[in-house]
Amino acid sequence: MQALAMASLLVMAAIWGSTFFLIKDVVTRVPVTDMLVVRFALATAAVALVLGLRRQLVLTRDVVVPGTLLGLVFGAAQVLQTYGLERTSASISGFVTGLYVVITPLLTWVLLRHRVGTLTWVAVLLATLGLGVLSLDGFTVSPGALLTLASAVCYALHIVGLGRWSDPRTALSMTAVQLAVVTLVCLPPALLDGVQLPATAPDWGRVLYLALVAGALTMLLQTWAQSQVPATRAAVVMSMEPVFGALFAVALGGEVFTWRITVGGLSILAAMYLVELSPLLRRPRRGDPPVRHPEESGAGDRGGSWTLRS
Repeated sequence: MQALAMASLLVMAAIWGSTFFLIKDVVTRVPVTDMLVVRFALATAAVALVLGLRRQLVLTRDVVVPGTLLGLVFGAAQVLQTYGLERTSASISGFVTGLYVVITPLLTWVLLRHRVGTLTWVAVLLATLGLGVLSLDGFTVSPGALLTLASAVCYALHIVGLGRWSDPRTALSMTAVQLAVVTLVCLPPALLDGVQLPATAPDWGRVLYLALVAGALTMLLQTWAQSQVPATRAAVVMSMEPVFGALFAVALGGEVFTWRITVGGLSILAAMYLVELSPLLRRPRRGDPPVRHPEESGAGDRGGSWTLRS
């Protein structure tokens, strides 16, 4: 089950990586929040249809409350990331978004009081330097990179929350709740000047892909997979998203690899994998509790002593 969960996260990362240049193209013709409303409304409808046909909709407090909180955080991440993508390249957006793999263990330290090792702090510095190479233009920080960084924080919160609350038995219902809340988050700004729909068949095709594959399917994959693996491991696998994003942007989006993307991207990727290595390389200290393997601890443990490897 662990291997299937990891494979699901890798598939999700590849799908997400394919969306950067698509979104950047669509938002030149459809306003950001309008596109997001249409995208997530369609995704919600698709999941609701599946739940209705299977008669498996679960709307208990344990599903609705965390699903709503997670949807609010994910919705904020989507809005910030998409506005950021309007103001920076698809490759840079993909790499900066990937900083959630570094932010995730930091949030477990701040919110859950889990110790952060020295190597993790080194990874934070390395990732920050990489972000600077990617986003600094002289002495001016790119607004798009800053918005994308804020979205990365929201994505990290979403990963930590899913690691705590996801349950394989209610994964589909929690997916529906999250998607519905994301739609509601994006709706008010879209209604200010009326929701503009895609005007051409190719744009509708892109939006349908973003809704059904990169919306409904990826949310379901992540919600289920994170009931099987700890948040830190999930974040590391998901860090392949910016790699896929850069590959798709170069192969299909007409972008080229510059020295800034190469050096900054490699720095962030090194930071991502240093975070994963840090708990394996840290020497046990006197008084530390015994460390269990993620496979032994199980992400499905919903007890009060939930533990991440970091």
